[in-house]
Amino acid sequence: MADGSTALTVAEAHARLRARGDIQFDLPVAKPPETPAWLKWLVEQLAHLAPFSGWIIWTLVAGGAALLIWLIVRAVMRWRSTRDVALAPEEEVAAWRPEEKVARALLAEADAMAAAGNYDAAARILLHRSLEDIARRRPRLLRPALTSREIARVPALPDLVRGAFAAMAAPVERSLFGGRQLARGDWEEARKAYGEFALPGAWA
Repeated sequence: MADGSTALTVAEAHARLRARGDIQFDLPVAKPPETPAWLKWLVEQLAHLAPFSGWIIWTLVAGGAALLIWLIVRAVMRWRSTRDVALAPEEEVAAWRPEEKVARALLAEADAMAAAGNYDAAARILLHRSLEDIARRRPRLLRPALTSREIARVPALPDLVRGAFAAMAAPVERSLFGGRQLARGDWEEARKAYGEFALPGAWA
């Protein structure tokens, strides 16, 4: 047990320690951060809108629903577009083929011209009717300034359609721009191209 002199010495030492200015015994009370001016302005504006909070919430809900519907519709449209692009070549070409009875009637008319020795007219009628078919299916695809060769390279046409059109256009161009009448072989070239496209597998 410490005697009185020892206790006094400790008290004096503590008092001297507390009297020193280079040692901090009390921690300062932290002041709360000052609210930024922009946040005060925002709170004031929101306070003005408080009576309309219900309308604001429903407007946000409706906007979110509209955005969700738009995203769904866009996804469906992309899926359908991808599906259409992914169609098998035969399915894609079938959409461009004329009706069988129409194709056979056209070939019968062209065959009659060829039988009379008018191979130029026979080849031209196949080409012109094919142009009409393309124009009906894609009205904006053809322009008056396009040549037959340019039409045969249009990317919107399936490969088989472009190939058939190019094969029909070749003898007609030789007749129109080459200055010579078509022979039976030229006519048969155009007829075969039209037949393989319009009536695939219909004859040997």
